Amino acid sequence: MLEVKTIDEPEERRDFPRGHLDSVHLSGLDFAKATFEPGWRWSESVAPLAGTRSCEVPHNGYVVQGRLHVRMDDGTEGEAGPGDVFVVSPGHDAWVVGDETAVVYDFAGVMAQEYAKSQ
Repeated sequence: MLEVKTIDEPEERRDFPRGHLDSVHLSGLDFAKATFEPGWRWSESVAPLAGTRSCEVPHNGYVVQGRLHVRMDDGTEGEAGPGDVFVVSPGHDAWVVGDETAVVYDFAGVMAQEYAKSQ
């Protein structure tokens, strides 16, 4: 099997307050380019769509631009910036740090198809 797609021609776009997600779907992999504007916070911008208290989607990501702060439901916190690769388990909140738009590539399994969708 061989599949090749470009994120420059996303199959899907999901808009939410202060951001959007462009994605392509391959066998066993969803790839998304997330753009979060300054002031974006998951609990304010996406939680109303998801209908959950915290983000329940796992993320395997790479930060291209900007900074994100993540707080896990257990209180653990961390920050990722340009060049950082990260893994975040379900059960978290996240927000943009500073005045620069954050651009994140997210490599996920099929569960990511539910991110930022109305329940």
